Amino acid sequence: MPPFRMSERRTSILGALLATIGPISMSIYTPAMPELVTAFGTTDSAIKMTLSLYFAGFSVAQLAAGPLSDAFGRRAATLLFVGIYMIGSLLAAFAPDIAWLLAGRLVQGIGASVGITVARAIVRDQFTGTEASRIMNLIGIMIAIGPAIAPTIGGLALAAFGWQSVFFLLIGFGLLICLSVLVFMRETSIPDRRRALPGPLLAAYAELAREPRFVSASLVLGGSIGALYAQATLLPFILIKVVGLSPTAFGLGMLMQSGSYFLGSVCLRYTAARLGGDGSVRVGLALLGLSGIMIALSVQLITPGYLSIMGPVAFLAFGLAFLTPHMTTSGLYPFPHIAGSASAMMGFIQMGGGFAGGVAASLIGQPLTAFGTVIPFMALIGILSYLWFLRASRRAETIVHSRLGE
Repeated sequence: MPPFRMSERRTSILGALLATIGPISMSIYTPAMPELVTAFGTTDSAIKMTLSLYFAGFSVAQLAAGPLSDAFGRRAATLLFVGIYMIGSLLAAFAPDIAWLLAGRLVQGIGASVGITVARAIVRDQFTGTEASRIMNLIGIMIAIGPAIAPTIGGLALAAFGWQSVFFLLIGFGLLICLSVLVFMRETSIPDRRRALPGPLLAAYAELAREPRFVSASLVLGGSIGALYAQATLLPFILIKVVGLSPTAFGLGMLMQSGSYFLGSVCLRYTAARLGGDGSVRVGLALLGLSGIMIALSVQLITPGYLSIMGPVAFLAFGLAFLTPHMTTSGLYPFPHIAGSASAMMGFIQMGGGFAGGVAASLIGQPLTAFGTVIPFMALIGILSYLWFLRASRRAETIVHSRLGE
């Protein structure tokens, strides 16, 4: 049992607040990306790299954030990394050139990595099974609101006060998280400082890497959610430069993506009992596959417009809401003793997918071509990984039954 058990509601609210630091830091910034090209006298590819470096810092730093939360407690790790996040935001806000902006975004990603890691860990510390899936679904509903309005807020701040104001808003968000952790969050784990030592740390990650159910579940999320993150590096340039939206209109237009995720989360809440966990994942993956096909065909056959781009994106976001809660809880379930490390590794694979997709998009160069190629390929990775997960799960059940028979 955890040293202190929070209610489902408090866990959901705190988990949502922590989980949103990553997507909000990404989405509030996207309306400013085309303007930053002019402000720093650089290229589209260089500005896209500010997101790719953010993903890199976010994904790699999770491998430290998770074990540190196991070693020193969820609260202490959260406060440490959110402090790093605010330093990165300050570096970006006062960046004199593109090199400093890239550095600021990297540091920001490192600090933000604690959010989803601790959010998942505090759920696993206290809840399992249906309860855990219900909380993860509620977190999904709540975090849809933040990224939904963040591009709009970012676009309005950009128009009124300039691009630096976006990073000042993120500093304020970091302060809000610190205050909430200090006042409302209780320690849900029993800290064990040995978890931060190289031996136990490597042993924990080796244990995770040897479990095919964990790796395959994480790759499902890496392909599906990674696709959502990868397309974030492309949509500002497609919708603003190709379609012709203003930064403010782009911010409003992104409501279709976040609104679809929100709607999917609400629908899942009412259909989860009937579909079951596996059924929900299959519905989500079917929509993910349909989205990939629509994106590939629309780029080739249709003149780019708002609906031709965002319509398939809406299907992808709706599908993600269905598959994420069960795949997350299924992957973390066997590892209550290293919940922080398991959450970190899962997040690393998930964000690593977004980073790899963003790098691939930068190498392709043309945003529209990259959108029609990279996103469908990542959707395919998610679907194939689920087939691996099913095979691994059947094998694990066979082993358990044979042992019980002995």
